Amino acid sequence: QVQLEESGGGLVQPGGSLRLSCAASGRTFRTYAWFRQAPGKEREFVAALRWSPSSTHYADSVKGRFTISKDNAKRAVYLNMNNMKPEDTAVYYCAADSRHIIVSQLRVDREYEYWGQGAQVTVSS
Repeated sequence: QVQLEESGGGLVQPGGSLRLSCAASGRTFRTYAWFRQAPGKEREFVAALRWSPSSTHYADSVKGRFTISKDNAKRAVYLNMNNMKPEDTAVYYCAADSRHIIVSQLRVDREYEYWGQGAQVTVSS
């Protein structure tokens, strides 16, 4: 059974940084993404990465502050979050799919077959 393991959530002050990690159990997917869900809100797209050829895509709300990246050797994907804001507070989910999802569909959560358990990120002073 495929599992996505997330780590790295926590509490950070406004303006601070966190890094989330996502690793699949023994396999590499062709598309990865991070979504988030704040209390009382729908799940929203944050960032996506297509493995090869590599390309990255971001929601406007995080562009310039968040970076999605990969480690080929570890088969892991990361979300580096800088200059964080209280509105970034949410449960963050790693998602993955074995397909090379087309760009126009990267923001659609139902396109992804595999999901992590979620990591709480809280931005507060």
